[in-house]
Amino acid sequence: MSATTVGGAESDRGAGPAEAGGLVPRERLAAWSALLARPLLSYYLIIGISLLLLALGLVMVLSTSSASALASGTPLYQNFQKQLLGVAIGLPIMWIVARSSPRLFRAAAYPLLAVSVVGLMLTLIPGVGVVSGGASRWIQLGPFQLQPSELAKLAFVLWGADLLARKEKLGRLTEWRHLLMPLLPGAGLICLLVMLGDDLGTTFVLLTIFLALLWVIGTPGRLFSGLLGLMGLVMLMLIVVAPYRLERLTSFMNPQANPVGVNMQSIQGKYALGSGGWFGVGLGASREKWGWVPNAATDYIFAIIGEELGLVGTLCVSALYGALAYAGVRVARRVDDTFMRLAAAAATAWIVVQAVVNIGAVIGVFPITGVPLPLVSEGVSSLLVTMAALGMLMSFARREPGAREALAARGESGPRRVLSWLGLSRTRPRRT
Repeated sequence: MSATTVGGAESDRGAGPAEAGGLVPRERLAAWSALLARPLLSYYLIIGISLLLLALGLVMVLSTSSASALASGTPLYQNFQKQLLGVAIGLPIMWIVARSSPRLFRAAAYPLLAVSVVGLMLTLIPGVGVVSGGASRWIQLGPFQLQPSELAKLAFVLWGADLLARKEKLGRLTEWRHLLMPLLPGAGLICLLVMLGDDLGTTFVLLTIFLALLWVIGTPGRLFSGLLGLMGLVMLMLIVVAPYRLERLTSFMNPQANPVGVNMQSIQGKYALGSGGWFGVGLGASREKWGWVPNAATDYIFAIIGEELGLVGTLCVSALYGALAYAGVRVARRVDDTFMRLAAAAATAWIVVQAVVNIGAVIGVFPITGVPLPLVSEGVSSLLVTMAALGMLMSFARREPGAREALAARGESGPRRVLSWLGLSRTRPRRT
């Protein structure tokens, strides 16, 4: 009797943990499924990631640009103050854009494209365009230098999405001519103007936007592969015809050659990453930013992040861009309108691919192209345009199925809405 009881007790004790071990993963899986199914997940992911990257960018620009300012004898916080002013201007812009209608974006597509084309032409006029490092990409407006090619990215996203959405509504996308006309000539014109300013990195990003639009609209695989091969050939020709671009490509193939010349940035960037170790040398304690890494606050700020915050810091930054990619793709998959789907996918491809290219160049996977790290690198033009694009993604996220109802049901504003969605808000009892 006792043996049976003991055996039964043992069997009961053995079954308890097994059931618990089986139930807990199911409960966790159900909780994660419920979290991923929330209609406002994309909206709050974009908000949270944007704020985190902006805060990181301000800290790193302060840390990096102050060193170069001391070395050059310029005001210590000049570049940081410009970046801070850009964030202060960009946040209201992002808030307004996030609450704007997609009809406003479609209406702004052609005016923005026209302004971008005119701005790109102005950069090529001597005395108007600002030449730096042999490239003419900026226009001087008071204390600020504006880069029209950054605005061209957003303008091309809106114009291309509106164009293809209109054609799909009219049922004209069954033939390749309607798919490519006038989208391909428009992309060619913008890329030509950008390349005349000697900006291969932005040209690559614009072509990424072009391919993303064609992919989402459902371009036949044979046509898409042909365009991809043609663009690869054109990019290779653009590299070969320019001696300094060819030198960059050959130096990428032989990274240890010419360590004090064209390869200095790549080699010193890797030194910065390697010296950071797991957890970094600490904020502000970078040694490579003191003139060893060229363009440390712009193109190579990820290397300084690796040195000061270590491998853990770089992985966290990479994870943020990965989560942003998930949120953008989620928006593109869930919205019903063709224009929103195209614009969301193209904007996400632009921001994420630009981040991948920047990080890949720093770690030595890709050749150096000179594109900034979105929201983190120093540069007001890139910052403002990227924040406007993220505001547009937030506007689309607010129009996902169930999102409006969820926002209306909460009836809360700003931080309280975020806290309540995360289950962190506290309801105070009313006094009687």
